[in-house]
Amino acid sequence: MSTLLSGLGARVRRPDGRASGAALGLVLAAVVGVGAAGYVWYQKEQGQRRQDTVTACLAASTPASQAIFSYDYRNFDTGVANARAYLTGGFLDDYTKTTAGLKATAVQAQAVVQAQVSAIGVVDASATGAEVLVYLNQYRRNANITGEKVDQNRVVLTMVRTGDTCRVSAATAI
Repeated sequence: MSTLLSGLGARVRRPDGRASGAALGLVLAAVVGVGAAGYVWYQKEQGQRRQDTVTACLAASTPASQAIFSYDYRNFDTGVANARAYLTGGFLDDYTKTTAGLKATAVQAQAVVQAQVSAIGVVDASATGAEVLVYLNQYRRNANITGEKVDQNRVVLTMVRTGDTCRVSAATAI
């Protein structure tokens, strides 16, 4: 024990050669201090990573929403390819299947759907992703309706951090 303490700079010894309680107290205080400083640093680092993720996910949510929820029968495949760039995981597969089934109907009806985001907000966030509430208006027209119709939708996008940006891993209509 005295070897350990002398290595840590504790040189106070009692007459019988053992380290004093004061030296032990100093070592213990130093260990607790280093642990507390490490904890504070970790919490600050996690907070900064969370904030960076929120910023990236909010920045990506508007263009992602507009790409995912818009289509034009005249360039349907191009629109789908553009939207796929904003997706990841199982949602990418789901989106691919859904749009493959939608294409024939969109072409037949000469459907054009233009999504516009009116507001966004964070529902929940971590250092690796965020849930973003999107207020989305879809302006649609097709050969079966007169004029343009507006659908007001609310969608929660589950977004995950991928490098400097975020991608959509799920979308839930509310």
